[in-house]
Amino acid sequence: MTPSFEGLILKGVGGFYTVLSPDGPVVCRPRGRFRREGIKPLPGDRVVCLRLSDDTGRLDEIGPRKNVFDRPPVANLDLLLIVVSQAIPQSDPFLIDRMTALAARKGLGAAVCVNKIDLAPAEDMARLYTDAGYPTVRVSARSGDGFDRLRTVIAGQVVALVGNSGVGKSSLLNRLCPNLSLATAEVSLKGGRGRHTTRHVELLPMADGAWAADTPGFSLFDEEGLDCPAEEMDTLFPEFQPHLGLCRFTGCRHTGVVGCAVETAVLRGEIAPSRWESYKRLYDSASKRRAWERNGHG
Repeated sequence: MTPSFEGLILKGVGGFYTVLSPDGPVVCRPRGRFRREGIKPLPGDRVVCLRLSDDTGRLDEIGPRKNVFDRPPVANLDLLLIVVSQAIPQSDPFLIDRMTALAARKGLGAAVCVNKIDLAPAEDMARLYTDAGYPTVRVSARSGDGFDRLRTVIAGQVVALVGNSGVGKSSLLNRLCPNLSLATAEVSLKGGRGRHTTRHVELLPMADGAWAADTPGFSLFDEEGLDCPAEEMDTLFPEFQPHLGLCRFTGCRHTGVVGCAVETAVLRGEIAPSRWESYKRLYDSASKRRAWERNGHG
């Protein structure tokens, strides 16, 4: 075993980081300069460490990051796997669309996993996101239906599972990697909501070279990450792309102006109305944020 090694941070708890080395996991403490410089190591970071005499390690270097999220704290994701359901609890389409837009803004892929098809087939929901251009798979964590396709979608990637609580993220991970035995929570029939069961981000080994990170629900997933200027929001919706530049008026923002090619595509059934409504909500939010910043309140 060499004193210095390259590895992948799997999790961080209490200032200690579990790093996967070529010889297995090593618990490492970062050099003091990271704290002084305001740099926090994150799960997903590629790092260089020094192995110490007691078989722990010292984290010396953090490699370049291709993306980073503050909430949950994780770096270098390849794919957001958006877990949704039309059974209890039903997923809000706007929150799904916000996640697909966030993935595009951060420069990583997005896929939609419709869970609980044993309770609600959700064929229309799956078709909507397939037509919008996202890899979409329907599964049942209870029966295992659809998991061969799901493994193909995530193979070889660092994947964050996101979704409102109760849609079955931990159940999906338990079936994808049975040795994990992650805690799961029952869904309240009264409120239709599940309890969060994941306390921290941890990368978990999957089949076919994939790693998965369980995360809190939508409400905790990087609220500030979608910092896209309003005028660029249309670039985050792939099904809009064939229609951009075809509007009657230059600089059309696709929010209901006469001659808008995007609205025409919605009327023709080429873009789902719910996706257009989500775009308009995101555009409006970004416009208000920009006005707030211009007025010196940002």
